[in-house]
Amino acid sequence: MPVHDLNHYNLRASREMLDRLRDWYRDTLGLQLGERPPFNNFGYWLYADDRPILHLSEAAPGETHPAPGSGTFDHVAFDCTGIAAMRARLDGMGIAYRSADVPTTRQRQLFLKDPAGNGVELNFSMADDAT
Repeated sequence: MPVHDLNHYNLRASREMLDRLRDWYRDTLGLQLGERPPFNNFGYWLYADDRPILHLSEAAPGETHPAPGSGTFDHVAFDCTGIAAMRARLDGMGIAYRSADVPTTRQRQLFLKDPAGNGVELNFSMADDAT
């Protein structure tokens, strides 16, 4: 049974940071807060196209994780549309980002950081530049 898709990724943090992450991914990237099973710990599930792709889970008291940039995790990447609207949104919110073009793939990427310092990559088709 080979792996054929990414199901979701999970970020663990304090409740205060979870709220900041929830708001940032909702307001910045347009993910939608949705249903979450009644787990024993507090958290949120954020959806894209009716799929719960980001799970936010409250860390247990005293639980520690590597500081962003000190572990092996670098970033999460999303396929997106509407690069002009996204640039305008990021600029309007004062969110720093850098852009890059991927050689031979006709992809344009935007790289930014979430409030916890995790890397986020947004991928757009160059054919989408007008939207």
